[in-house]
Amino acid sequence: MIVTIGTFNLNNLFSRFNFQGAIQQLQASSGPAGALTVRYEFTDLNNIRVRTFLGKLVKAKDAQDTDRVAQRILAMDLDVLAVQEVENIGILREFNRDDLGGRYPFQVLIEGNDPRFIDIGVLSKLPLGAVTSFQTAVHPADTSRTVFGRDLLEVEILNPQRSRRLVVLYNNHLKSHFGDDDNGGQGKVANDQRRTRQAEMIATIVAQRQRSDARYVILGDMNDAPNAAPLGAMLTIEGKALTNALSNAAESHPPKPDPGGFNPASPVWTHRFKPAGQPTQYELFDQIWLSEALAPRLGNAFIDRRTNLTGDGSDHDPAWVELDL
Repeated sequence: MIVTIGTFNLNNLFSRFNFQGAIQQLQASSGPAGALTVRYEFTDLNNIRVRTFLGKLVKAKDAQDTDRVAQRILAMDLDVLAVQEVENIGILREFNRDDLGGRYPFQVLIEGNDPRFIDIGVLSKLPLGAVTSFQTAVHPADTSRTVFGRDLLEVEILNPQRSRRLVVLYNNHLKSHFGDDDNGGQGKVANDQRRTRQAEMIATIVAQRQRSDARYVILGDMNDAPNAAPLGAMLTIEGKALTNALSNAAESHPPKPDPGGFNPASPVWTHRFKPAGQPTQYELFDQIWLSEALAPRLGNAFIDRRTNLTGDGSDHDPAWVELDL
């Protein structure tokens, strides 16, 4: 049984009521001679929830960008897709229903720790078994706060008959590079330390949860290159090295040439960043790692390449693998 499993950072899949758009639509429908007065009243304060981040209202994802993300997911047509940066389970279900045509009958998302309300989840054509959140986990070096800024989500993928477990997914969204330049570079030190501790806890949790011969996948937006020091602790679990399933991934098509001439040295990348006055950085932030028992089951691996260098609805490109399970 060939099962396709992938990861995709959907880049702020939020849903918010657009008052300005609603008013413009009402004005257009009233006709050129019509007078229109619109009044919104919020009389029940218990039913109002305004979400802000850094003093700004959290706005809905642009409809065109949402459609672009959806079209990419539909084109890949994977069996299982781990997703990052989704507001909540309601939005994930709505996205699956309205934008993906109900392609994925099984969806899971548990509200995490992120102050920006970006959570991680799973869309699946295959039945799901047990789902476990590790959002309350702490690192031994700092028990004063949770180690995962979002969550570590463990999800069992079952066969269609629900008679056996095919594989276990560990979906991640590790600490970003936001604030790297703060305090003369001390922000980067803190961010790298946070990812290091997150990687260490992933290894600890997986070792506690899985037998040495178990089939599991650690995947998601790692916000670092596969060979970066902060991820090192995650790549060997109980003395068994994980396999980078995307090391020889094929692109769906080549990217457009970089306008500054800084083209990627390798086709294996999912994230592009252009610092001011510096060469463009192409990194494999979105990764898929296989346990020793699962690695021999790996077939082909792919990266769905964007058509626009700034991204098609997301600043990340999705990646996936074929596994013979």
